[in-house]
Amino acid sequence: MHPFISASAPRSLARLAAALVVTLAAGCASPPPAQPFATWSESFAADWVRLSPERATFSQYFQGAEQEALDGQLSTLGPERRQREQTLARQGLDALGRYLASPLSADERTAALTMQWSLQRQLDGAAFDDLGFAFNQLGGVQVRSVNLLTQSHPLRRPADVQTYLSRLSQLPARVDEAIERTRASAARGVLPPRFILERGRSQIEAFLQPAPADNLFVTALASRTEKMAGLPAADRSAALQQAQALVAGGVRPAFERALALLNELHPRTTADAGLWRLPDGERAYAQALAANTTTRMTAEEIHAVGLREVARIEAEMDQVLQGLGRSQGTVRERMAALRAELQPPATPDPRPMLLARYADYVREAQQRAAPLFNITPRAPVEVQRVPALTERTASAYYTTPTPDGSRPGIFWAPLPGPSFNVMGMKSLAVHEAVPGHHFQLALQQEQAGLPRWRQQRIFSGGSAHAEGWALYAERLAIEQGWYAGDPHSLLGALDSQLFRARRLVVDTGLHAKRWTRQQAIDYGISVSEVERYVVNPGQACAYMIGMLHILALRSEAQAALGPRFSLPAFHDVVLKTGSVPLDVLSDVVRGWVRAGGGAV
Repeated sequence: MHPFISASAPRSLARLAAALVVTLAAGCASPPPAQPFATWSESFAADWVRLSPERATFSQYFQGAEQEALDGQLSTLGPERRQREQTLARQGLDALGRYLASPLSADERTAALTMQWSLQRQLDGAAFDDLGFAFNQLGGVQVRSVNLLTQSHPLRRPADVQTYLSRLSQLPARVDEAIERTRASAARGVLPPRFILERGRSQIEAFLQPAPADNLFVTALASRTEKMAGLPAADRSAALQQAQALVAGGVRPAFERALALLNELHPRTTADAGLWRLPDGERAYAQALAANTTTRMTAEEIHAVGLREVARIEAEMDQVLQGLGRSQGTVRERMAALRAELQPPATPDPRPMLLARYADYVREAQQRAAPLFNITPRAPVEVQRVPALTERTASAYYTTPTPDGSRPGIFWAPLPGPSFNVMGMKSLAVHEAVPGHHFQLALQQEQAGLPRWRQQRIFSGGSAHAEGWALYAERLAIEQGWYAGDPHSLLGALDSQLFRARRLVVDTGLHAKRWTRQQAIDYGISVSEVERYVVNPGQACAYMIGMLHILALRSEAQAALGPRFSLPAFHDVVLKTGSVPLDVLSDVVRGWVRAGGGAV
């Protein structure tokens, strides 16, 4: 048993599937599947993607007229779409029960268990859909629409301009649906914390500030079509005029209606931060933890792990700080003083220099990672700055390359200023790019042996594997001596690990122990991060729980294989498995160990 998982942790999904096999065989409850699993799963996944035009756009899942039609749509936010998802999820689970009761290859069983887990989480979470806030600062409609159209919507050829305008024309209806959902939730007493409402309101106010001609949707279309091949100047001018008219006549009035609603609700909100404040909030948080960590660990267990890891990492940091002659004050106080000393000059604007430094760190990591991996992605990775609208509230993130090669993997770095985490830059590049998310997610997308839906992570198996891998990559860089001779960056890397450990404490504190927003900030987490945990409960726990699980599996494999253990081969099996729940990853790694731990 892994040292960080309690005795109450669930049996593996594989054992659950085996129990299901016995039950079905005994009762002859269902007929055998009519199609091979590969054929059915590809068809089912395509139907699932069709439920979300945005998902189809991000993955460019289809081709030709079908993909173009989906690129011109925005998902509705009404209950009918959620009902369609639940209906399809139930149909999928019914079919998967029959497949898991029939002979499958090892890869097919991994795929089936991952799909089963994802669909079950979809159904489990459906009961709590309305506890979210449709205008939150991270994924609210006012943020998603801007990110979709200004960044992700394809603008490669003239036909894409029309799908852009089509989506823009639908946006007012989507905003009105979000307004309707928010009103219905408020009528049931489900309101966001006041500070979260204020963040969403500020974003909408910023969106409304420019005139229609200078609106983000218009300026993005202008900049992204400036050099478009095959688009006559007259057609481009007409498209920009149409976009401006859509913004003036529909989009801005809809955002004004949303702003009016938030102003109306503001006096009814409170400072209470956690899910505990909402009807059935305790069950909602348990579900969120299960969905994000892919375990059954309780909030109490996760809180205890966090406290333990905080103490361990702070002790390591204390040693490095003392080596720099800094022995007075707490670790946090000494780090704050050092961080202030390392700030770049305010003029000239340091952001271009910092972006270039990020790119240098990515190149350095690619060289250092080469001996540790047998397989690496073909797609390149770039560093770009997070767009201005969301930069102040955004964390760094990674977006996968498009399968057609039209867009590389991108490490999005927020640089709002005026202060910058210079010490943590190298570790952040490792996490978001190499060998973190880029190695994992781009490589998964490029594996020809995986079905398309697994390449594109249509059923992702939760975030603990993906985020756990990225944090494991940070830990790997420390273990492999990438910070030798650079104690400041080593402190930044340890501080990043400490940050993820504190997040376990703060996330569970907010949602299960009734911590206030200020308590969470005082524990050492920034305002924007605390507010992220408030609107995305449980997600912050995926990182450390996932990393500890991967480390435990590595130790288990080393002990079992002895001198036959190969670190690059272990990395390959974890990466080639793709995004799966942690129990499924355990089964795959243990199967690899039983087979001798060779190259995969």
